Amino acid sequence: MDPPPPRRRHSPEFDSLLVAGPRLGPLKQAHARLVVAGHGGSLPLVTKLATLAVAAGAAPYAHLLAASHPACDSFLLSSLARAAAHRGLPGEAIAFYGRLLAAALPFSSFAFTAAAKACADLSALRTGMAVHAHSVLLGFGSDGFVQTALVVLYSKCGQLPIARKLFDAIRDRSVVAWNAMISGYEQNGLAERAIEVYREMQVAQVVPDSATFVATLSACAQAGALDLGREVERRIVSDQMDVSVFLGSALVNMYARCGLVSKARDWFDRLQERNVVTWTSMIAGYGMHGHGREAIKLFHLMRREGPTPNDVTFVAVLAACAHAGLVNEGRNAFDSMKRVYGLVPRAEHYCSMVDMYGRAGLLDDTMQFIRDSIPEEPGPEVWTAMLGACKMHKNFNLGVEVAERLIALEPENPSHRVLLSNIYALSGKMNHVEKVRNVMIKRRLKKQIGYSLIELGGTSHLFRMGEKSHQQTREIYQYLEELIHRISDAGYVPETDSVLHELEEEEREVALRYHSEKLAVAYGLMMSSGSTAPIRVIKNLRICGDCHLAIKFMSSVENREIIVRDKHRFHHFKDGKCSCLEYWTFIISAILSIFYHPWHKVQTKPNSMQKLWKREHVGDKNIVALYRHLEFNFTMYCTPNLTLMRNKLLTRNV
Repeated sequence: MDPPPPRRRHSPEFDSLLVAGPRLGPLKQAHARLVVAGHGGSLPLVTKLATLAVAAGAAPYAHLLAASHPACDSFLLSSLARAAAHRGLPGEAIAFYGRLLAAALPFSSFAFTAAAKACADLSALRTGMAVHAHSVLLGFGSDGFVQTALVVLYSKCGQLPIARKLFDAIRDRSVVAWNAMISGYEQNGLAERAIEVYREMQVAQVVPDSATFVATLSACAQAGALDLGREVERRIVSDQMDVSVFLGSALVNMYARCGLVSKARDWFDRLQERNVVTWTSMIAGYGMHGHGREAIKLFHLMRREGPTPNDVTFVAVLAACAHAGLVNEGRNAFDSMKRVYGLVPRAEHYCSMVDMYGRAGLLDDTMQFIRDSIPEEPGPEVWTAMLGACKMHKNFNLGVEVAERLIALEPENPSHRVLLSNIYALSGKMNHVEKVRNVMIKRRLKKQIGYSLIELGGTSHLFRMGEKSHQQTREIYQYLEELIHRISDAGYVPETDSVLHELEEEEREVALRYHSEKLAVAYGLMMSSGSTAPIRVIKNLRICGDCHLAIKFMSSVENREIIVRDKHRFHHFKDGKCSCLEYWTFIISAILSIFYHPWHKVQTKPNSMQKLWKREHVGDKNIVALYRHLEFNFTMYCTPNLTLMRNKLLTRNV
């Protein structure tokens, strides 16, 4: 048997460049030695030197090297463009591409893929389209590497139809091409389409890699596709795949956003390496599930043992404080963000602070914060949070003022006018409601349509208000009617203020009955009779007050856990209680229990509270039902008042 050929050895000059590596100082010394030794004109050595200079972040030095060489060729400039694109210097990559074009040198697929990647990173669609046209002109339009880079480009620029057309045209799709299409859909908010592409990839028997699973898990998190997320997890474990920090963060995020925050924490604890994304995902997971104390505890652990928090981390922390009513903790976090870490608050941080103060009912403090702490004119997201607080705490005068500010900022946003209409309706100003609606009709502004999604057996079922297109509509409606009767016997009274005020009381109850959340929950309960597994529902908007109340009672009478993920957070309903601790409605209810007119002698009583609680307005039957509702959920918060209410009720002939 012949001995293997001897390994080719590099020249000492080339070895000196390898030793210098991507470090500018040693590279300049190596360059000086090359010139002294008479090798300064060697094109291969200059190419390696310039490429390492780009990797060191010294693109201007690489430009000088390329410009000063008398025989600068296509390979040198293509290598520099590729190195700059991978180093995160997209502007420099396009500059090297431009030099290659200006010199009229031959192009390669490396040059086009580097230029397309740079345009994608910059979201430079017009420049990317020029690169695309140039590649087709020179015969690279069917090159798989170039096509894949263009799929990434058009996906990142939001041009998904073009990206999909290019993807479909790739004859032999690599795993990188599949990953590009999955990520493209997921990053543009089309999680269901991303999942479809992953399923197509499975049918094509392409072996996925870690990047495939990261993109697919992100899509599962967005769509709430828990079954597929678990399937991906099993595949990762069975293949004994190395769980990188990116894959681990994706698993943490998927379980947190699919309602299993304890499973997310299990994966968080198992990871050997955690970056700032991992920590932030776990903190955000606790926050959206209403576990504010756990979120703050983890944040303090991160400050002691983990990476330095970034601005996204503080968004997650402040949101967690807002959802749990941790005002002091939120103030401290916001202060440390600026004072300790030197981070400049962005709109998201101000919005979270306004939301936190507003949910806690501190409307004066909220307005003071907006005036004193926000350096520029507050954006619409800040005023939207303020408007929600005004509606929650029934400060209608301030709410109208805030809504008018919002409409001035975004006159074509229908949600602002819908909120203004609701505030007018709640305050009884129906003539103003009519005016707002007429303006919306005239401008053809339509509110976002709400829907609820439930996944059973790997199949998603979508419901809208009054949905009748489902093949089991008749059975669903019959089951829901029976369920409404059962929870009514348990004390449920519809919150009819949630619907249009020009409807009669009975009509309002009917309008509330067929909200998408109730239909989805009813379908889930009907199809899983006898099971103890939680019912999981995703709502694209915020859950309404009546559905929140009804689902609490449903969880009690059916003895099932029901998990609803709405636009802002998770609600875990179990045994007639919700994990949000009624924070979004508790403040009002607790105050009402204190100011109950016949029983509590208070000199100053808000008119709206007197109206709601006067015996002649509510009626004895509803008083009992409302008391049961309060006792059921708020005993830990207002026990003295509830004890007073119980004693008074026992003495009444009801």
